Amino acid sequence: MVLDKINQTNDIKKLEKEDIEKLPGEIRQFLINSLSETGGHLASNLGVVELTIALHLAFHLPQDKIIWDVGHQSYTHKILTGRKEAFATLRQFGGLSGFPKSMESDCDCFNTGHSSTSISAGLGYAAARDLAGGQYKVVSVIGDGALTGGMAFEALNNASKLETNFIIVLNDNDMSISRNVGGMSQYLSGIRTADVYQDLKNGVMESLNKIPVYGERIVSRIRRTKSGIKQLLIPGMLFEDMGILYLGPVDGHDVDKMVALFTKASRVNGPALVHVLTQKGRGYEPAVRNPARFHGTEPFDIATGIVKKKKKKAGYTDIFSTVMRKMGDRDKKVVAITAAMETGTGLKRFHNMFPERFFDVGIAEGHAVTFAAGLAAGGLKPVFAVYSSFLQRAYDQVLHDVCLQNLPVVFAIDRAGIVGSDGETHQGIFDISYLMAIPNITLMAPKNKWEFSDMIKFAIDFPHPIAIRYPRGEAFDGLQEFRAPVVFGKGEMLYEEGQVMLLAYGSMVKTALEVRNLLAPEGIGCAIFNMRFAKPLDTQMLGRIASKYRLLVTLEENVLCGGLGQAVSGYLDRAGVGVPVLHIAARDEFIPHGNVELLKRQAGLDAETVAGKVRGYCWANQ
Repeated sequence: MVLDKINQTNDIKKLEKEDIEKLPGEIRQFLINSLSETGGHLASNLGVVELTIALHLAFHLPQDKIIWDVGHQSYTHKILTGRKEAFATLRQFGGLSGFPKSMESDCDCFNTGHSSTSISAGLGYAAARDLAGGQYKVVSVIGDGALTGGMAFEALNNASKLETNFIIVLNDNDMSISRNVGGMSQYLSGIRTADVYQDLKNGVMESLNKIPVYGERIVSRIRRTKSGIKQLLIPGMLFEDMGILYLGPVDGHDVDKMVALFTKASRVNGPALVHVLTQKGRGYEPAVRNPARFHGTEPFDIATGIVKKKKKKAGYTDIFSTVMRKMGDRDKKVVAITAAMETGTGLKRFHNMFPERFFDVGIAEGHAVTFAAGLAAGGLKPVFAVYSSFLQRAYDQVLHDVCLQNLPVVFAIDRAGIVGSDGETHQGIFDISYLMAIPNITLMAPKNKWEFSDMIKFAIDFPHPIAIRYPRGEAFDGLQEFRAPVVFGKGEMLYEEGQVMLLAYGSMVKTALEVRNLLAPEGIGCAIFNMRFAKPLDTQMLGRIASKYRLLVTLEENVLCGGLGQAVSGYLDRAGVGVPVLHIAARDEFIPHGNVELLKRQAGLDAETVAGKVRGYCWANQ
């Protein structure tokens, strides 16, 4: 096999042409076989195999720098840089990351995981190179979906001023996770279909260059003006109007053509954008038919594409999907917003039922929040469904545009807490902290699926900003007998007997129940109070609890700093209550990729670890 000859960086440059032609098929088969066992981002990686090969042929790593936007499409890059044998450990604790990681390889020059950052990072590299007198090339690879993000446009604007080489590769597959939306998608679609432009441009330029003396001057003049051939055939040729040389579009599955364009782009004294057309899921029919389903997949059967291990219970996202559909039916003012995550956040059913009240704004979380603020100001009831780690990209908009005006926007914060295999960039362990400091916002979290349903309904009718955080995975269906009505700022007492009070928030109520059951046989009785609200705190109940129990334990799936535990201790200090408080929260560090239960043990958020800490305190203070 040709792939056996690829064992370290730049081995690809030693291959003969016939081997290069065989390599894409072998890489695709390797990815399909490997990911069918481990899971991972399949469709996006199948689409960039030839693109990655062309980049590695045209540039020399690690001297040259390739920055992958988001980075979930970097698997072929990892294979070509000597990490093929590690794919059995992909996205597992201590194993190969699903994203570029500089600690893994010096060919991963910049850690990524969130969208629309690669051009900014590349510009920084180019500026650093020029200041240091370096000669290496800098290439930022960005998808058409990521190009909908405002940060990418800010970087393009800045790139236009550059007077030294910088290459942007636009990987255009007409998809982000779901199908792309908006003006940029339509604009690129127009370029994709403008084959006549490319043919005419090449023919005209070649003919003009052949004219003695004056030919080169005419070509130069055309390139300098804003009314060149591109403007005649493709209105508003955005990139060149900004001062960025546009090359393409080129077939993203033709290695030779891409290498030729990358070589040409590397000779430009300024920014150049190479527009590459790829097919998401290429080479595996189930992924071609349903690229969103295979964007991030669990282990699957290769023959059918069916996931090997199906969920047994409904997840929180499923509950959200069902309730949103019902609320949309009951109240015509309810509208839903997503930032290119229609399927992932559970809004597909709402979209199907109420298309005129569903808004996909693209990968643009900041815009999504301010857009929601405008909807609320206009008298509607907007619900923005977003992953915890992505909402932090819109912090300023949450603060200034929603909370400062006290507008009734609902933030449905999915993937709150430890999410597992996507690693540091996706763990949702900061949202309590980054929202807690903002005036006017209310923070809630449900203990189980029934309370989640009640909280969504409560939030939609709430007249102020409100956020509900809920974890990834199966919805807890225990404690069904406890379903007190949701009342603003009030928690729910579950069990009162015992000398230790567990103050649990959201997903940690289930953990508190497990702790109670572990310690009961040892004679350590644990009461449980379902906090429900992190902001405002149920201070009336906290005051009563503080006088009754010998130890309070706060439990949250969030970092300690600025979180629920510190809010509880702050209140007790102000109230002059001296009861001991033990805080259970994630440590002040980033959590790597791996199995969720393993990561919770590592972070000290599992029931056994918590029970051990409570036990240790009780024994030490008998």
